[in-house]
Order: sequence, then C-alpha cells, then structure tokens
Amino acid sequence: MGKGIKRVVSFLTTDESRQIELELPFTILMFALMTSSGITLYEGWKKLCSINLLPRTQQEAKEIVRRVEVLAYDPLTVMYRKAEETKSKAYREFLVGYVSAVKSGGNVLTFLKNKLSSILVLRSAAAKQSVETLATIVEVYTVMLVVTLCCYILFVVMFSTGVLNTMGVTASIQVSPVTYFLFLFLTSLMSVVLMMIAHLIRRSNLVALKEPYVIAVFPLIGTLVFFVMAMFLPQLQFIVESLGVSVLALICLLIISIPPIFSYQQIAKTNFAAEDAMPSFLRDVTEARKTGLSPETCIIQASKRRAYGSFSEVLGLIRNQIEWGVPLRKIFRNIGKRIKSWPVLVNFFILIESIEVGGGSTTALEILTEYSETSRNIEKTKRNMLKPYILLSFIWSILLAFTMTTLTIIMNSLSQMSIVGVTQKIVTAMEPTTGLLAAGVVFQCWLSGFFMGKVSDGTFAAGFKYSAMLAITAYLSLLVSQNLLGNMFNLIPA
Repeated sequence: MGKGIKRVVSFLTTDESRQIELELPFTILMFALMTSSGITLYEGWKKLCSINLLPRTQQEAKEIVRRVEVLAYDPLTVMYRKAEETKSKAYREFLVGYVSAVKSGGNVLTFLKNKLSSILVLRSAAAKQSVETLATIVEVYTVMLVVTLCCYILFVVMFSTGVLNTMGVTASIQVSPVTYFLFLFLTSLMSVVLMMIAHLIRRSNLVALKEPYVIAVFPLIGTLVFFVMAMFLPQLQFIVESLGVSVLALICLLIISIPPIFSYQQIAKTNFAAEDAMPSFLRDVTEARKTGLSPETCIIQASKRRAYGSFSEVLGLIRNQIEWGVPLRKIFRNIGKRIKSWPVLVNFFILIESIEVGGGSTTALEILTEYSETSRNIEKTKRNMLKPYILLSFIWSILLAFTMTTLTIIMNSLSQMSIVGVTQKIVTAMEPTTGLLAAGVVFQCWLSGFFMGKVSDGTFAAGFKYSAMLAITAYLSLLVSQNLLGNMFNLIPA
C-alpha cells in the first residue's frame, strides 16, 4: 500500500502535463496525416490552431504560430525552444525528435509512426499503473469506512462504561444525535476527498455530460426537504415511526438516483457501443479504400454493417446525410450532438481531415485505424482489471451492515448483564442514535456508489446506478443480519 500512496502523490504533482500527453497521440496522428498529404510543418501547426477537440495542443499551436509570425523565428527553432520549456517528457521527446528528423533529412512519416507506437506502449504501462493506483485508493476507502464506524462504536462504549470519565472529556463530549451527525459528516468528508483523488486519476471519455446531474437536482432538493421535515416536524413524525429512519432514507435516496440512472444508461449505451465499434468501422473504411472506392463511398459501405450495436443508428444517420450531399464538416457537428465520447469524436475528426486534406490516403487511414485498435484494447484491458473492485464495494456494504447489527447485539447482550451503572448508560446512550446509525450506513453505501462509478466508468454519473444498488444491498444486509444473528444468539427479535 505504501508504493500505491507514493504513486498517488507522484500522480497529483504531474497533473499539469497530463492533458498534453493525453492529446499527444492524436497530435502525432494529425501530423502523420498532414505529412502523408504533403502539408508543410508550419501549415500543420496553423491547422492545429483550429482544432477545439485538442484544447492543450491548440494552445501550443497558437503559441508556436505567434512566435513564428510575430517574432520571426523559424518553426524548427520555436519547436526546439518549446521542448526546453515543457514539463512533459513525452511532448519534449516528440518535439526534439521531429526537429532532428527534419534537419537530418530523415523520413518524417516513419518517425511519426514509430513515435506513435512507442507512445502506445507507454500508455499501456501507464494504464496498468493507474489501475494499481486506483486499487490502492479503493483499499484505503474500504478501510476508512469500516474503521470510522468501529471508532464511533468504540467511542460510545467507552463513554457509556465511564472510561472517558477518567480522561476528563465527558464534560465536553456527549453521545447524542449531534455527535452522530458529526461522525457522519466527517466520514462523508473523507469519502469526498478520496473521490476527488480518484477524479484526478481516472478521467472520463464522456465530454459535456450534464443531463444526469441536471435531472438529479430537483429530486435531490425535494427529498432533502421532505426528509428534514419528516425528522423534525411533529406533524410528520408518524412517517418516521411507521417506516423507520433507515427505510425513509433508502426511499429518498432511490428517488434521487433512479431518474439519472435511465438518463445515463441511455447515453452510456450509445457512447460505449461507439467506442467498441469505432476500430472495426475504421478498419472497414480502410480496407474498402484500398480497393479504390471513394472515401465517402467507403463510409457508406462500412456503415451498412449491423454488427455495431447501438452505434449502427448513428452510422445510419451519417450514411443518409452523405447520400443527401451534406458536407462532412456539418455531419461531424451533427455527430457531436449525439456522441459524447471524446476518443470517438477525435477519431471521426481525423477521419474527416484525412478525406478533406489528403483525399483519404490509405496510409493515413491505416495509421488511424491501427492506433484506434490498439488504444481500444488498452482501454478494454483497463476496464476488465477494474471490474473486481465493483464486487468489493458490495462486500464492504454487507460488512458495514453486519458491523451495525453486531453493535445492536452487543448493546442487547449488555442489557442482560447485571453490571451496576453500566447497562442503563449504554442503552440510554445508544437509543437515540441506533436508528440514525442504520440510516447512516445506508447513506454511506449510497455515497460510495459515486466513488465506484468514478473508478469503474470514469464518471460520477455512473455512480447513480451503483449508489442505488449499494444502498439496497446495505439495507437488505441489515435485515438479513438482524434475522440471522438474532435467531442465532436469541438476543434481538427476528
């Protein structure tokens, strides 16, 4: 675990160069495309100034063009100086290598291909390392959930048995619902901190994803107001008394989660299908182009396949628009309204660029296809490696529920003992917070679903699904553990 924490610290300190390294493979693809089409180096940088999908590269391109046009430096000199200024090792090596290839009169296209291959190897290793880092964060999260609950239980027992009296702290600390809410707040705060760390490590492929969050706003406000009113207004106390705090909390959390689940699932279904199908689609286009068909005809022929799942619907719209004579640029803008996956959008953009700039040369298409296939394999491997940690989230939800039930058993067992001055104190101390603690377990498991959504899918929006499942798991585990352990030890009513 110590090595994993070092990885986290190292990762957070190098975040500035991550964006340009994320875009670098596509930058190299663009240069390879333009080189194979006979476009000069400077014209290539000028073209990159207009590509909004690569914002960090666009910024670099604008700076290089500015220095060339305003300061009258030649592009190679500017690139070499930018290599000295950048913090990204991969970007520095690319710039220096490109300058060396041009000055030495070498084959620039060969250099770009080799550089792209080496970056893919590094990305594969980086993906494995990021999985190990995320695994460390998940382990820390698991330990944090269980340990904090045990610490709260220990505090209650020590207070009730008079241990804290000898420490002189009972005057300022009391076991009450206020203490419980403080415990829940601190636990939630630690969860949010770990979520933010996971957010920095695991980036989502989906851009401008707002719909699930917007849909969740009104149910969140409504259920929060209703829950507070039910807890504190005497007129609504019958709801809490009839359902119980944990059931009421579960219902409110499910009301918040269910609408965004349907919204996200609809978006994810199309975009994940697009990510899976894009390499195959590009391969079909490339192979059709090798037969001498026009690029547009190749796209039409490739889009007729029915093996692309939900992505086939998008490809059908693309085919129809091409047949109607809609310009490729406008088709790309229309795609952006339905597809939110950044890799898919960039691949489509480069495909269109290869057609409009270089006439869809087979060399450029082959480079794009090979990169897309390799990149997709890396991403699939990464997701497969992260899947076991989803199971771990259900395990800790069950563990928290059983820990909570064990606490109830301990309290009931102590109430049957004849220990003067201790029994009544423990029962009295725990009675106001036992129901709240059960609801807190359900809430904490619901909150941890967002953590797992970020780890598994790269976006908190996926967490609504896991949150609902984990909250239900926690509540059912509370019921099962109460019946199981209650009947086993005959200490609590089944």
